[in-house]
Amino acid sequence: MFPWILCCILLIVLFFLITKIIFIEKSIDEIHTEFQERLSSDTNTLIDISSSDPHLRKLASEINIQLRLLRKERHRYQQGDLELKEAITNISHDLRTPLTAINGYLDLLEREEKSETVHCYLSQIQNRTDVLKNLTEELFRYSVVTSFQELKPERMDVVRALEESLLSFYAVMQEKGIQPEIELPEEPVFRELDAGAVNRIFSNIISNALKYSDGDLSVVMDKNGCVTFSNTAHNLNYVTVGRLFDRFYTVEASRNSTGLGLSIAKLLIERMGGSIGAIYNNDKLQIKIIFAK
Repeated sequence: MFPWILCCILLIVLFFLITKIIFIEKSIDEIHTEFQERLSSDTNTLIDISSSDPHLRKLASEINIQLRLLRKERHRYQQGDLELKEAITNISHDLRTPLTAINGYLDLLEREEKSETVHCYLSQIQNRTDVLKNLTEELFRYSVVTSFQELKPERMDVVRALEESLLSFYAVMQEKGIQPEIELPEEPVFRELDAGAVNRIFSNIISNALKYSDGDLSVVMDKNGCVTFSNTAHNLNYVTVGRLFDRFYTVEASRNSTGLGLSIAKLLIERMGGSIGAIYNNDKLQIKIIFAK
């Protein structure tokens, strides 16, 4: 008789434990689901679970505390990022007017008689003014791109867009003595993309490659829409390559840039569902982009 009683007690305990485990798993699933939802959306709703287990409710409470802190930091970051973009826009606008006036006076001075020394000085002033103007325009383009204006996807041939971008840099390549190695698919590669954004991406990447190249450039595109830009760059290293997509980051070899070109390219391609990355190996810099199908 006693063994039967013992078996019944064990079955009851086992049933209780199984039921407890089921409720714990359900509560954990609730915490996991609601946690993912809170991370992907900006909401004041906190995690709430159906379980009355004190340990699980304490876990949910601790997660809610961290979610409040995360939301606070997110709002502070968004506000700071917005203020930065507005400041960039205002600064670029404020710089345009005096730069236009300076260029106008330089043009007038070019028409006047001047000594060889004055001509040399004016040439240097014109050169530095052009650099400053280009930097200002780059800042302005960045403020426009990061204003989250709606992209307008359309069916386009990525191969043709890449060809046109490469042709637009033909004169620069000739000046630098670079003979690019280009390998493109014979058939069109169609994607639903914003044409202006794609052109900006290609232009920024090619410009960056020419800026840091030691005399070579390779552009390879496969039939799946993956494009790889390669060039030798002895002045780079693993640390600098890891930061190439950071806003305002420039390597020591180039101070005539805001460091926004690749940052803009990354922002645009990710907004269209694609990806971009950089690899540095044996003094070779590779930037690879993939357009989503």
